[in-house]
Amino acid sequence: MRDILESVAAGEVSPAAAEAKLRGYATGDAGRFDAARERRSGVPEAVLADGKTPAEVASLVATSLDTTGRAIATRLQDEQATAVRERLEASFPDASIRLHARVGVLVATRPSFDRAELDASVGVVTAGTSDAVPAGEAAVIAGEMGARTDRIDDVGVAALTRLTDQLDRLRSHDVLVVAAGREGALPTVVAGLVDVPVIGLPVSTGYGHGGNGEAALSGMLQSCTALSVVNVDAGFTAGAQAGLIARQIDATRTAEE
Repeated sequence: MRDILESVAAGEVSPAAAEAKLRGYATGDAGRFDAARERRSGVPEAVLADGKTPAEVASLVATSLDTTGRAIATRLQDEQATAVRERLEASFPDASIRLHARVGVLVATRPSFDRAELDASVGVVTAGTSDAVPAGEAAVIAGEMGARTDRIDDVGVAALTRLTDQLDRLRSHDVLVVAAGREGALPTVVAGLVDVPVIGLPVSTGYGHGGNGEAALSGMLQSCTALSVVNVDAGFTAGAQAGLIARQIDATRTAEE
């Protein structure tokens, strides 16, 4: 503790970073940031932009970058993304900032941050272009957890030849996240054709009876093939689950070497 306090007094460590080391979280104007989540659970903490002002999102992202060396923000709107970028460029000029605009995810890292590299791959599969946003979020999160990721897009069941053409590629991965809207049939079909874990990601496309992802979620939960299912549009959760599976596969392969 004394070393931390002396580092703060010397200006080498910020008060927020010191608090994170001592308590596991850092307190800022916009709330408390869980800086120990990745050490504790293996899943990186992310700032959900929904329901927050641009200033609040920017503050929490800056705290994340200060305390962990990396910041992830999800569900960003344009105004929030602009506020985050301006805050980080002013406070952390050495940071690398990557904005996945279509997905609404921003990732920033400082030069000292060492991202994990796992010997495991995650395939992220979409039925159609409308599924790209939650699938993209899943791919970013799995990648930030260290897995190799591969996007396999537009292979929906309306034309099964699009899927069968990609079977070898699907079977080459250690875990699959499969995103689909409407009736949500794709994860069920994929799970019956591969021998790796499949995580179904229902998407809020479709309209009328069972629209907004409800039919997709129900269909995946009632699947006669074995798969796990996350909530509607829960790309972060799907990516985190895939990343955790990838970590275990990597640990097994490393131990066998």
